[in-house]
Amino acid sequence: MTRRFATLDVFTDRALAGNPLAIVEEAEGLDSAQMQAIAREFNLSETVFVLPPDLPGHAARLRIFTTMGELPFAGHPTIGTAIHLATTRHGPDFEGRLVLGEKAGPVPVRIWSKGGRMQAELTAPVLPELGAVTPARTDCAAALGVAENDLGALVPQLWRGGPGFLYIELASLDALARARPIQPGFDALMAQVGELGVYVFAAGEGCDFQGRMFAPAENMPEDPATGSATAILAGPLVAQGRVGEGETVLQLRQGVEMGRPSELVLRIEVEGGQLRAAHVAGSAVPVMRGEIDLPGV
Repeated sequence: MTRRFATLDVFTDRALAGNPLAIVEEAEGLDSAQMQAIAREFNLSETVFVLPPDLPGHAARLRIFTTMGELPFAGHPTIGTAIHLATTRHGPDFEGRLVLGEKAGPVPVRIWSKGGRMQAELTAPVLPELGAVTPARTDCAAALGVAENDLGALVPQLWRGGPGFLYIELASLDALARARPIQPGFDALMAQVGELGVYVFAAGEGCDFQGRMFAPAENMPEDPATGSATAILAGPLVAQGRVGEGETVLQLRQGVEMGRPSELVLRIEVEGGQLRAAHVAGSAVPVMRGEIDLPGV
């Protein structure tokens, strides 16, 4: 059976920037092993498989795979797929809401047009939760190849919201540029926190924060844009007093050091000192379309 696919660059308004995404349309009939094999063939950070919805009112059900395994929720696949479905099903002028079913739960996505480019904002399906492990600053610095005084004031913490990430603030963009996974300390740190990815960030120039995400064990030495990690960042920012009451909108940049600059918007809602919702927004640009024609797939 021939299956259509498309690729988009997500969290950017121009092609060949942002985070590439593969979308396999009409994926019913594929089993998990076949989806995993196709994701390895694309060899992108994530590949999405679009299935018929299993709940009324949903636009589609998504399964999201890295080259190594399936994710319960991911940001750039959600944003990219929502824009792709809105465009292909409703046209380039669509404005409204879609709900996408993911393993972590239903993900509402608001879609609108700005400057001739479609934008989408997801609402994280689960609120971030603080993990039980707080690693030592010395271990964090050694794992990233920076000095301990290169770390920022935020306490390094593990937070989960579907996937999980260790959040480490750095004191400068210079330290952020120098950061990289250093072995065996990086793998030892990941074993300690029980997750595969580290999100590092610093105060940005022309944006609120600039970030990087390393997950070498996931065959992802660095990710150009990590929407789920951006949403979960709301957890430590609120918990450690960086975000006040009401609504806060933050501009974030990622992928700069890779030559894949990505622009993300994090909107945080706080009520009574508690995080009530985290939203991530961005754009996406179509790049390629084609067909998968493999025997038995």
